[in-house]
Amino acid sequence: MVDESGYDEDMNSQAEPRSLALKHSAGKARAVALRHKDALIISADTLVVLNGRIFGKPRNKKEAKDMLRALSGKAHTVITAYTILETATGRTLSRMVESRVFFKKLSDGEIATYVKSGEPLDKAGAYGVQGLGAVIVKRIEGDFFNVMGLPLHSLVQSLVKFGITVL
Repeated sequence: MVDESGYDEDMNSQAEPRSLALKHSAGKARAVALRHKDALIISADTLVVLNGRIFGKPRNKKEAKDMLRALSGKAHTVITAYTILETATGRTLSRMVESRVFFKKLSDGEIATYVKSGEPLDKAGAYGVQGLGAVIVKRIEGDFFNVMGLPLHSLVQSLVKFGITVL
């Protein structure tokens, strides 16, 4: 089941990107846990980072275009933090995974067309590697699923600590 946390992500924080992603992930888990007495909550927060600048989700089309222009032709880091919270015991585990993403050089026309698709408006860094945004990514170093927003390999390893095995 998916339950939106309603957690207010403070993107104006001066926190270091890794710490910020971990803080947001844990905050989302705690917010959802308030509504579930006996559940295992998995939350995540993904940030795109270029030269120390954090790119969250764009607030509008202009901001999406600005983000894509900034990322165009460059490599950036995708940081996803996830938190597993067992509400019955309060036991919590948080982890963070990083990947490097290399963008092709984008023309203004490509940026405008991509933004017009609507896909970038709810994605960190204004792109979704699992959709149309895949064509603007030259290569990825690290976990593809991390770039999508949930590092499955790391998550599955962490779930073992809660007695859950996938295979």
